[in-house]
Amino acid sequence: MKIGLVGYPGSGKSSVFSALTGQTVETGYGSGGRAHLGVVKVPDERVDALAGLFRPRKTTYAEIAFSDVGGGHGDGIDRAALNGMREMDALCQVLRAFPDAVGDAGDPMRELAGLETETILADLELVEKRLARLLKERGDARETELMKRLEAELGSENALRNVELSEADRRLISGYRFLSQKPLLLVLNVPEAQASAAPPAELVEAATRRKLGLVALSAQVEMDIAQMPPDDQKEFLASLGVTEPAVKRFVRAAFDLIDLVSMLTAGPDECRAWPIPRGSQAPRAAGKIHSDIERGFIRAEVVRWDDLIALGSEAKCRDVGKLRVEGKEYVVQDGDVVNFRFNV
Repeated sequence: MKIGLVGYPGSGKSSVFSALTGQTVETGYGSGGRAHLGVVKVPDERVDALAGLFRPRKTTYAEIAFSDVGGGHGDGIDRAALNGMREMDALCQVLRAFPDAVGDAGDPMRELAGLETETILADLELVEKRLARLLKERGDARETELMKRLEAELGSENALRNVELSEADRRLISGYRFLSQKPLLLVLNVPEAQASAAPPAELVEAATRRKLGLVALSAQVEMDIAQMPPDDQKEFLASLGVTEPAVKRFVRAAFDLIDLVSMLTAGPDECRAWPIPRGSQAPRAAGKIHSDIERGFIRAEVVRWDDLIALGSEAKCRDVGKLRVEGKEYVVQDGDVVNFRFNV
């Protein structure tokens, strides 16, 4: 899954990307036009706890690919950047909440509304072109009616992520990769002095109304933290009144944004988090590990990660009834430690 970092020039999205990935990339108004890609591990205390119990040869966390979608001009996002955003599974918009080089304060609400408008207009253009062709060629009636509905919603300045659609409708329009339909997480980039402060109430209300995620961080502070030794990190974070780098909260929020959960496997060889779509039944989840396991699925032996940690072994979990045997209909839950039985 790939998440695109987007934002207006000067918002600090390249600095956020650097803080996330540890990659040094050019920042500032002249750095647009190039997209950078980095893979980030998702912090997970459950994997840490399982690794502490099993002492495996390998520990593997879930990962997210972040792309710094380049290309901005003045107060807008250019066409190339909008097209790049269509390739993403979800978006994170970086909002400037710090003074710029000439002392002008940031205006996160204006930036939020601005990008929303740009994505709606880009989608409306796409819908209008498709609808015109459907009407000219007397195309599929169902798609025509759906496009008329989407045209009306977009024309009313309503982002498509807020429109109720059936699963069949979603499948019908999935190939269009509408921008205003993509999940969106807001990243409020604040000055160092506000690194531990709560986001302003106005922005919280706006994000809640739009059903968007919201994380506040100081990209410059997070870049500095990422370069510190672990002991220095703890001392610095304590001086800010926080317990962990905000980047960790951001990565977890981004992971939740794309509606994935973590299935876990644990043993002396490896402790690992496997990202799977929420609602996955056991065979589909098994296929994340290997297609042979999905094809030959027999059953899943499931224990909650905290029960396994508390009792210390699968044998003890089985003895007290905490380890369950589940079949093909079982929906794997976030934090399940699973061992699959299958025919080769």
